[in-house]
Amino acid sequence: MEQEDKGTIGVVVVAAGRGERAGASVEGPKQYRRIGGRPVLWHTLKGFLDWPKTGPIVVVIHPDDRILFDAATADLEGREQICVVTGGATRQMSVLRGLQALANAGVTHVMIHDGVRPFCDTALLDRVQATLAAGARAVLPAVPVTDTIKRADDSGRVAGTVSRKDLFAAQTPQSFHFQTILNAHEKAAESGSADFTDDASIAEWAGIAVELAEGSVDNVKLTLRRDIAMADEKLKASALPDVRTGNGYDVHQLEAGDGVTLCGVFIPHDQKLKGHSDADVALHALTDALLATCGAGDIGDHFPPSDMQWKGAPSRIFLEHAAKIVRDAGGTIMNADISLIAEAPKIGPHRQAMREKLSEILGISLDRCSVKATTNETIGFVGRREGIAAIATATVVFQARPA
Repeated sequence: MEQEDKGTIGVVVVAAGRGERAGASVEGPKQYRRIGGRPVLWHTLKGFLDWPKTGPIVVVIHPDDRILFDAATADLEGREQICVVTGGATRQMSVLRGLQALANAGVTHVMIHDGVRPFCDTALLDRVQATLAAGARAVLPAVPVTDTIKRADDSGRVAGTVSRKDLFAAQTPQSFHFQTILNAHEKAAESGSADFTDDASIAEWAGIAVELAEGSVDNVKLTLRRDIAMADEKLKASALPDVRTGNGYDVHQLEAGDGVTLCGVFIPHDQKLKGHSDADVALHALTDALLATCGAGDIGDHFPPSDMQWKGAPSRIFLEHAAKIVRDAGGTIMNADISLIAEAPKIGPHRQAMREKLSEILGISLDRCSVKATTNETIGFVGRREGIAAIATATVVFQARPA
């Protein structure tokens, strides 16, 4: 039997627990602890939002956690697909409330998942869905037990070894024909039975055959503080480095004058650079390079020459502004490199002062600031001493993202 229409699989994510075994944290219960720079629940929800067969999602949270939930999911793409309800005193009651919230959503099947299983991947979801599509009314993802299992007596001594031949460790999302599991949950609630530890056990109690699907060893439930720490290390180890390089180029015309300002340093000279501000061609190029690392346009977008307030302004204002934009976007400036192309004046005697000025403006160490110069071998407008050009490169590292 084929699964009905795409988009008829609803999801209930259970995230109403207090997580006492994980210990206290200022971040709140374990589903809101950060791993890889994001709350656990953010990762869990993203896994479902990235799966193309996911329909409406209901997240069941604790009544006290609405502010935590909103903060955890504020930047989650697809957030509008999620509905939030408050849970009950037990996991069983919370799941029932989540199912009831889906009752009028037009879903034919439902996946019920622990909010603290953030490593449920697309391949696992596909396997579970395929089992549903083949006609199963209840599907349990599970992995074979690999450890040797011992049975103990009341005194704490080993009473025997249990065969692991037919033993499996249950995972989520446990998945069902929607109306079938909703009826089973409501029947269990009406009977007063409230000690079910998972939804497959309710299906078993209701006489519904539960089929196994291959689980994933990575689909772990974060229970203890150590589990959260290990999950954090795992995501950090798999994170893609977000290193960005921006380039900038600028040129200003030379005219008669008494000196030029380059990299914030005034150099006496028989010419000056023509421009609306102080015409510091080097800082203008570097400003564009920094803005490029976070897609923030160019210097003209932020400081248009038509705006008279910038007439004669020191160009360090522009560079400081660009550096702030980068940092507000989560970037760390790693390196700034400027190449000046000019026949005159000589840059060498002023290079150290220029590097020190860049270090001061950007707030980075001197060894991360480079200034170089070359002539144009008397060729072109630079060679004819009609102008000075600058090429700048900036390297910025942004917060790494999971692979």
